[in-house]
Amino acid sequence: MTASGNPTLAWHGWADLSPPQLYELLQFRQAIFVVEQASPYPDLDGRDSEARHLALRDDGTLIGYLRLIAPNAQELRPLVRIGRVSVAAEARGRGHARTMMAAALRLAGELYPDCDIEIGAQAHLEGFYRSFGFA
Repeated sequence: MTASGNPTLAWHGWADLSPPQLYELLQFRQAIFVVEQASPYPDLDGRDSEARHLALRDDGTLIGYLRLIAPNAQELRPLVRIGRVSVAAEARGRGHARTMMAAALRLAGELYPDCDIEIGAQAHLEGFYRSFGFA
């Protein structure tokens, strides 16, 4: 991969994703969460259709991804959920996850200003998420 040094972020709604785009995002997630991290869990959890998907690309190559799930009005305390935060191995250590998280928090604040935000993350990333105010 050749880095252009000018990555781009783009939000996508479920209906906006073409089958090839959706396949690419799901393949990216699977490569990181299931294969690389050897964590066989159900990545396809039925929540993608209600999410906004953030793709980070460098020269057209997908190098980062996260999803933002709208609050469920049925919940006693509706929460916005950020998840599946991932960066390709060869692109890590360059602040891409921080850039994506900032974009997700910004959009969540614009769309759902009165909702708390929840994130599910691995224990070794606690400090990273704490730097955004998560406990």
